[in-house]
Amino acid sequence: MLLRVFAIAMNTYREAVRARVLLGLLAFALAASAYSIVIAAMSIRGEMRIVADIGAASISLLSVLVATILGATSLYRELELKTVFPILTRRLVRAEYLVGKYLGILATMLVFVAIDAAWVLTILALQTKEHVELTIGVAVFMIALLGVLLWRAKLTRVFMLLPWSVALFVAMALLANGTGGERQIVILSAILTLAEITIVAAVAMLFSSFSSPFLTAIFTIMMFAVGRSADTLGNIPARTFGAIGPAFRSVGAVLARIVPNLNLYVPARPLLLGEIATIAPSTYVVRACLNAVLYASVLLTLSALIFRRRDFQ
Repeated sequence: MLLRVFAIAMNTYREAVRARVLLGLLAFALAASAYSIVIAAMSIRGEMRIVADIGAASISLLSVLVATILGATSLYRELELKTVFPILTRRLVRAEYLVGKYLGILATMLVFVAIDAAWVLTILALQTKEHVELTIGVAVFMIALLGVLLWRAKLTRVFMLLPWSVALFVAMALLANGTGGERQIVILSAILTLAEITIVAAVAMLFSSFSSPFLTAIFTIMMFAVGRSADTLGNIPARTFGAIGPAFRSVGAVLARIVPNLNLYVPARPLLLGEIATIAPSTYVVRACLNAVLYASVLLTLSALIFRRRDFQ
């Protein structure tokens, strides 16, 4: 079973990495992080803080957008082109196929987040002016290494991006050690973004198991908006909407309990810096990741049940 799921995941990853929309959004994410240098130059102080905050925000929002697009189109493309039929005739159940598609999307998002976060860490490392030559040298070496891998590994060139992006992220995280808490902000924000994507991609897979790509994207974005507003919905003052205020408060409280609270994955800056004595940043991140895995497991189970009963005719 694991080999079958792995094969589906790698095939999904290969198709997603080659998508032009993914390359375009990655270029936009890198440009947004680079533009933060211009904004930081306009400030009197706190240049690295501005770069870290804008970089973390762009990683989060654009990653959610990419995960929504991939989740809405990946499964539908297979159904539209009817390539799913010969796959499901083999010793492969629909649940395994769905989980494989989901894991392939997560692998693609890992590459996206790792490259974007590495770029932000590179900017921070250069801003410290401690080891500029070393940072530039490592960056050039990593890019040259990627070029060699893409040239030599013709059959597996797409899969080389996965370990390469992780290695690039680790290298730049080590070189940005002189940025103080800003490095910690970017690293922990990237981890929390991956945890949030775990839920968002599972939501997209749930809707795509029975709906069209357009409706799937709309529903997923709506769920994301509600999830980011869960704390607000759960504490709506009863007098805000007049006579119907209690009803709105009740609905908001119900939504806040049902929909995943995605505010967990965009915590306040002091929490990520360890300035809150009640909880350590590492403990918070671990709990948030476990919460994401739990929600994703439930959503994927529902998706598998729906997809198993779907009629492809």
